[in-house]
Amino acid sequence: MTDTAELMRKVRGIRIMADRLVDDRLSGDWRSAFKGQGLEFEEIREYVPGDDVRDIDWNATARTGFPRVKRWSEERQLTVLLLVDVSGSQAFGPGARTKADLAAELSCLLALASVRSQDNVGLVLFSDRILLTLRPRKGRHAVMRIVREILSAADGAVGGGTDIRAALDCLSAIQRRRAVVFLVSDFRAEDWRAPLAAAARRHDLVCCSVSDPAESQLPDAGLVELADPETGETVWADTSSPTLRAAFAANAAARAERIRTMIAASGAGLMEFSTSEDPAPTVRAFFRRRAMRARRAGR
Repeated sequence: MTDTAELMRKVRGIRIMADRLVDDRLSGDWRSAFKGQGLEFEEIREYVPGDDVRDIDWNATARTGFPRVKRWSEERQLTVLLLVDVSGSQAFGPGARTKADLAAELSCLLALASVRSQDNVGLVLFSDRILLTLRPRKGRHAVMRIVREILSAADGAVGGGTDIRAALDCLSAIQRRRAVVFLVSDFRAEDWRAPLAAAARRHDLVCCSVSDPAESQLPDAGLVELADPETGETVWADTSSPTLRAAFAANAAARAERIRTMIAASGAGLMEFSTSEDPAPTVRAFFRRRAMRARRAGR
């Protein structure tokens, strides 16, 4: 388990990294990609030729004796929720960076982009159960609390499996209004397709799949013991066998494709991240694609 001083050092490092990456361009891309989730009342004014007659407020018209229309504006403030997997498999990463580290960096990046737009950000931490919920708040302190909780949970060896259904059920219980939701996980779970589709219908849901290159490629290291970080099961494997390494890679590729297919079928968005890469370019490209689609759709 990481001590407090080491944890705070990690938090500061992630904050500095995210501050460098979350520039004005990314903040602009965020606002273009994620519009307000509803309408709020702006004013009642006199009807002028060209106004849509469907906007006439008949009560106000009756009171004044002159046609009046009710005007609405887009509700700009968003509610953003991060659903972050801190199960045993997230501690994997033979290099300097684990999937949990990547999840914290990504969460900080997304949270900072949102708070720069004056949005509220909340957190749900989960493994095989719900570990923590933080209600949506504004400001940098909220962002740093989110990062600290993610790192603390991962470094505290939470372990256990991954229950994405529980995380999505929690989302349904705590967030009734439409929100922007980022689900950060390696998706090593069962029985999540149906609840994912239900959540995608209610919310603007984006799945953030995190992985490590070592999960898809076995090194030629002879006889090694492989362990499942979530179940604890172990198996000995002769990694010097080209057939075994090829089968391992093929299985990993097939699993990744199944996840992509299931997420696409649910209607949720997808971003894919690796511990070997900087997450910012992937986030930036995704935001820009969304902004372009919104402009073409006339949003």
